[in-house]
Amino acid sequence: MNWSDEERRWAQAAAEKIAAKMKPVTERNRDKIPYTAADGVFDDKSTTDINWWTNGFWGGMMWQLYTLTGDSLYRETAVKTEEKLDAVLMDAKGLDHDNGFKWLPTAVAHYRAEKDEASLNRGILAANNLAGRFNLAGRFIRAWNDWGNDDHRGWAIIDCMMNLPLLYWASEETKDPRFEQIARAHADTASRCFVRDDGSVNHIVEFDPVSGEMVRTYGGQGFGVGSSWTRGQSWGLYGFTLSYIHTKDERYLNTARRIAHYYLANIPENGLIPVDFRQPADCQWEDSTSAAIAACGLLELSKYVEEADSRIYRRAAMKLLTALDEKRCSWDPGTDELLERCTAAYHDEAHEFPIIYGDYYFIEAVMKLLEKELFIW
Repeated sequence: MNWSDEERRWAQAAAEKIAAKMKPVTERNRDKIPYTAADGVFDDKSTTDINWWTNGFWGGMMWQLYTLTGDSLYRETAVKTEEKLDAVLMDAKGLDHDNGFKWLPTAVAHYRAEKDEASLNRGILAANNLAGRFNLAGRFIRAWNDWGNDDHRGWAIIDCMMNLPLLYWASEETKDPRFEQIARAHADTASRCFVRDDGSVNHIVEFDPVSGEMVRTYGGQGFGVGSSWTRGQSWGLYGFTLSYIHTKDERYLNTARRIAHYYLANIPENGLIPVDFRQPADCQWEDSTSAAIAACGLLELSKYVEEADSRIYRRAAMKLLTALDEKRCSWDPGTDELLERCTAAYHDEAHEFPIIYGDYYFIEAVMKLLEKELFIW
């Protein structure tokens, strides 16, 4: 992709700031798997919840930074994270539809970078488990497990579009079409049942697990039923783009564009993204992760459309990224987090705090613009 000189200059300056910031951050946290930060200090999910769905992103950051700098610190930290996740592969409670988020940025990234056989094994184990979550009647991948009184047998969520690349990768590596068939079946169901006519998306859809019939939708992590949770929009935008990249099925590209156009129409003038595009007017809560993920999706989408639309997508991505750079990034090397004012869910008690995948996708977007990205998805 021929990025403009302005885009490249911005990316180079951002990469230099990332490198300066992340070296001391990684040195302080090389034994952790962070999720969030308090008072500038990362927590450690490897000691409190090794099964947590975001635990692959720290490893993904390390692989991107190793690709950027060649510094062995990042490779060593990435491998250490990958090895810690072996505990999850042996725990049925920890294996769910987020296997892609856990092992694409760790084991699969390692295998792509170095053809490590142990990493290949981990990735295929995770892909086999993910494929086993497929509901044949409804043609969807079940999201969560039931280890209490909840019944999630028929639940699927838009986030899973980002996990499908684990199945596409497994098909490529094993030459077994089953994985891709399952991924495409889920993507087809998501396009039909999650994406609304205007390009907004549902977060959660419930299906009858026996008949496969669609039952209802839930507001999930957004404001409410029928609202527009912005990170869900980003997962859909980027996820359908990735399904197009892996399959070259134009239907997925068109779905990604429909979601993208809705997202672009709702970006505020200041480029800072709310938790939900349909949240009450007096609510000012933001989610910086949505902006970073959407920027990655838009930059990737811009590679597969005509030049006029490509410019529109790139311009929107740069608006999101420069707003984060100027207003929502902590460039102080004394603080662990990069992105600030991220929100996990609208109805949570806490809002606007650091979240690790925001940092990951911001770095990935910069790497795309530099054309140095290690392709993880």
